[in-house]
Amino acid sequence: MRWSVPSKLLRTPPEGEGPTSVLEVDLAGGVSTVPLEGETPREEDVLVGLFDGVVWYARAAERPTAPVTDFRRTPTELVATASALVRWHAGAPRCEVCHGPTRSVVRGQRRQCDDCGALLFYRTDPAVIVAITDEADRLLLARQRTWAVGRVSVIAGFVEPGESLEQACAREALEEVNLALDSIRYFGSQPWPFPRSLMLGFTARVNDPGTLQVDGFEIVEADFLTKRELEERLGQGKVTLPGPASIGRALIDSWRH
Repeated sequence: MRWSVPSKLLRTPPEGEGPTSVLEVDLAGGVSTVPLEGETPREEDVLVGLFDGVVWYARAAERPTAPVTDFRRTPTELVATASALVRWHAGAPRCEVCHGPTRSVVRGQRRQCDDCGALLFYRTDPAVIVAITDEADRLLLARQRTWAVGRVSVIAGFVEPGESLEQACAREALEEVNLALDSIRYFGSQPWPFPRSLMLGFTARVNDPGTLQVDGFEIVEADFLTKRELEERLGQGKVTLPGPASIGRALIDSWRH
């Protein structure tokens, strides 16, 4: 999926725009690989949008009748949107104004408070992910505490209140691996519906890689690798990279090639 090109998904088509199809979505974010045969949208179904001439809806299902996929395996706008919206509605968020109960409105594009009438909009949590290289063009790869031994990626974290995206990159690098970043540059972005993030990718340089020190809390291993060293470790099965659907993998592959 090329996330830098305009979307082909029209998220708010007019009523009666075209034929409809319904996809079941489980509460873990799995989306059925085929639509429900002969099924028309119900009032509680969530509008996903018009795609390839079909108006798609998503329906919450504890056990979908068809096999399911997820965004890691099928990184498309249709899967990302269906998964994210169904999980948002399943949480039945309270009103942000009066904390009253809310209900789905506008074909699932909004929620409305039953007490004060305020509208709730789906919220996205911004997170940065940054590929850090040194002056020798070595790439920093790190392992989180919760990951299996050998699984590595680049540094990432959520944006905190009151900071820019670039400041978030610098803070995460300093907190997790004790590195001061320079030349922070935007790379690209992608949705990450686990459950509702937007990943914003960056590249950066570090002038003093010798200060590298993991925090021991979130990051337990980290090292700068040359392209040759990484390929050798991959060939020996000593490291595993992020899946091809993730922007983390795109950042790594951009450096590799």
